[in-house]
Order: sequence, then C-alpha cells, then structure tokens
Amino acid sequence: MDIVSRINKAARLVPTLTIYLAGFLWSAWLLWQATTGGLGADPVKGLERSLGELGLQLLVLGLAITPLRKYAGLNLVRFRRALGLTAFYYIALHFLTWLVLDMGLLLSQALGDIIKRPYVTIGMASLLLLIPLAVTSNNRMVKRLGAANWQKLHRLTYAAALLGSVHYIWLVKAWPVEPFLYLGAILVLLGSRLDRPRRRITA
Repeated sequence: MDIVSRINKAARLVPTLTIYLAGFLWSAWLLWQATTGGLGADPVKGLERSLGELGLQLLVLGLAITPLRKYAGLNLVRFRRALGLTAFYYIALHFLTWLVLDMGLLLSQALGDIIKRPYVTIGMASLLLLIPLAVTSNNRMVKRLGAANWQKLHRLTYAAALLGSVHYIWLVKAWPVEPFLYLGAILVLLGSRLDRPRRRITA
C-alpha cells in the first residue's frame, strides 16, 4: 500500500467532529493567551490578528482539498465542510474581537471605519460573503438549493479568500512575505480549478 492510500485510509477513521473540537479548543487557548500576556504588549491586537490569520489558513486548506484529490489522489473531501465552518468561526471571532474589544461596541465608530478604511471595508466584504456559505453548509440546504446551484453559490469561497488575503496584506502595512504567500496560494488553487481549453487536432 502506497503512502497516499495509507493517508486516505487513516483519514476515513478520523471523525469530522475532531476539526470542530480542535478549532474550539485552539480559540479558547488563544483567549487564555491574550488574558495572560502571551500575545504580546497589545493582547487585543494579537488576538485579533491570530484569529483572522487562522481563519484564512483554514480557508486555504479547504480550497486545497479538491486539487489535492485531483493531482495527488488524497481524498480529504469529508473534511471540507468542517474546515469551512471552522474558518468562518475564526473569522467571525476576528470580527467580534475587533468590534467588541477594539471598537468597544461603538457601532457608529465601527461603521465609520468600515466606510473610510479600505482594508476594513475589504475584510467586512469577505465576512459578508462567508455568511451565506456558512448558513448553507448543511445537507438540508444542498437539497433545497439543488447540487448545481449550491456549488455555484459556494464558489464565493474564492472571492472571500482573495478579499481576506488582500485585507491581511493591507492590514500589516510592513509588506512581510507571509500575507503574499496566502494570496499566491489562493491564486494557484483558483488556477488549478480552471479547465484548460482543449487543443484542436488538425490533420
């Protein structure tokens, strides 16, 4: 049995609940780190950034599942929904950390930032795109929408991920390499989904 077959066999034994549980426990650990000084001199900003970055990482992992199956034979499709919902959970926590702890629930000031600061506008747009995806990430909605319409709707994941990566790049401002790696990974994964036009064979 080759390594890919072994990984696929082992993956079938792992319950998807593991991803949800790990996501919750890690977020609780980050909150503990923030309250005990483990996230630097500005724990609110540290927590906000860590949650957003983890959400983006999970989005990228979810987007990588189809190309991994297509090109490497790794079948991790059963984990895609859990990764997507956990990504939404982290990004929603990222937003709530900003709104509650950073903005102090001053809604008028938060709305002003969303309108006036482009990186906040882009981040908010990414979150809004993810909301209908999270709401429809269940078997009932797949049946209600129809598989084809459901798949078309969930292509918004790419737009949400792209906006999230641009939000991250714009946010850090110092132009480090890491945010660009996320953007590059998303573009590569998007490109892997595009069907190449078939060449015509002429006599």
